[in-house]
Amino acid sequence: MSDEVMPQGLWTGDYYNEGAGRIDPFDTLREECGVFGVFGHAEAASLSYYGLHALQHRGEESAGICVAGGEDFNYHRSMGLVKEVFDRDKLASLKGDRSIGHVRYSTSGDSKLTNAQPLIFKYRDGDLAVATNGNIVNAPKIRRELEQSGSIFQTTSDTEVIAHLIARSSKDFVAAAKDALSQLVGGFAFLLLTNDKLIAASDPNGLRPLVMGRLGDAYLFSSETCAFEVVGAETIREIQPGEMLVLDRDGMHEERYAPAGRKALCAMEYIYFARPDSDMNGSNLHASRKRMGQVMAQESFVDADVVTGVPDSSISAAIGYAEQTRIPYEMGLIKNKYTGRTFIQPSQELREQGVKMKLSAVRKVVEGKRVVMIDDSIVRGTTSRRIVNLLREAGATEVHVRITSPPFKNPCFYGIDTPNRDELIASYKSIEEICQEIHADSLEFLSPKGLIQAVDGGNAGDYKGGLCMACFDNDYPTQTDFDGEEKFGCTC
Repeated sequence: MSDEVMPQGLWTGDYYNEGAGRIDPFDTLREECGVFGVFGHAEAASLSYYGLHALQHRGEESAGICVAGGEDFNYHRSMGLVKEVFDRDKLASLKGDRSIGHVRYSTSGDSKLTNAQPLIFKYRDGDLAVATNGNIVNAPKIRRELEQSGSIFQTTSDTEVIAHLIARSSKDFVAAAKDALSQLVGGFAFLLLTNDKLIAASDPNGLRPLVMGRLGDAYLFSSETCAFEVVGAETIREIQPGEMLVLDRDGMHEERYAPAGRKALCAMEYIYFARPDSDMNGSNLHASRKRMGQVMAQESFVDADVVTGVPDSSISAAIGYAEQTRIPYEMGLIKNKYTGRTFIQPSQELREQGVKMKLSAVRKVVEGKRVVMIDDSIVRGTTSRRIVNLLREAGATEVHVRITSPPFKNPCFYGIDTPNRDELIASYKSIEEICQEIHADSLEFLSPKGLIQAVDGGNAGDYKGGLCMACFDNDYPTQTDFDGEEKFGCTC
């Protein structure tokens, strides 16, 4: 049974106009997706609903839940936020004790209902639902080969290739899934649901996070541990690189579809994407970000009157910087929580003033003060310039910018929405030139060594602390060039 709703008019992103694409006045990075799975709980759909709500920051375009319990799947997908997509009646109709759910933010795939996940398929052995977080770098190559041999694709999502690879295999489902996963290159965390099985798998480098939890006798899977806290589950462990867990009526079976490669969890999960109440690699994100601020203060101290962070992801780092320097932390910038999504088409003038719609400087806090502004990254530089100008307009006498990541110079191929390299300001301007561009009195970035020091949760033996830092140093853990064409972003 399916139940899908087409969007009406404008929706999601910062603004979206059907036919015109996403209109985004900001140049911030965006995460691609979040996944949540349940095996063996009578209220699987409700647990998935609350889990996805906790993961809403990872994707605001669409949401979906697929439940297995009888002969057929029950599922619902639609465009919009989790709370808009599901209501009590929708959840009540999703009966079963196994489920997978998904929140999506597309970065290069089409933003439309057909790409909303979980993707649902019929094949020779029954039903198959697929949800993923990340990006399959060699998906275009695999897709062309499959199409040349007769496969017909229904979506523009790179996630669909795994369903075709499984369906074309003559092996049993678990063996077919192993073979399919072993052909993929990229950063991904998969949840696969059939009528009697749930499979959770992580890419060989562990680029995208995936964790397992328990609630009574039920197993849960999530992109972040914060979702387990919401539903009252206990975090058990992370899914290891190249690992595939198979859950069926006989219990859970630990499999491996590929040898573990170089451990390389996305550094931006620590810096920006994950919620501060989540844990990764044994470290709490809030604590890691505070340490980033503290290390930043040790590396790039500047005398000032107040420290403020750009909400929300930089608040923890700003607190750490303030504690280390003993400069007072103040809420010099306030975020308006109600402008992230709108069904009202704003004027072009308001689009251009998008930062003012989302952020306000607190004049009584910054007026006449030397301000240290802490932020997590600079992409194109336009947002940083506008925020610096906001502080100056509110009376700040000096604005010193401190960025708790190294300069972002290279595009991501593993599921982060990044512009082309020539649009990344740090790829063609020096730090001094960027400082002038954003109208700051001074600008410093956290060093790569400082970042590893701040987030390394006891993984000193891992290369680069077990982080992927390719966006900073161009050292990609996988091949990125297939058929002479590099592919980045996310079409999941």
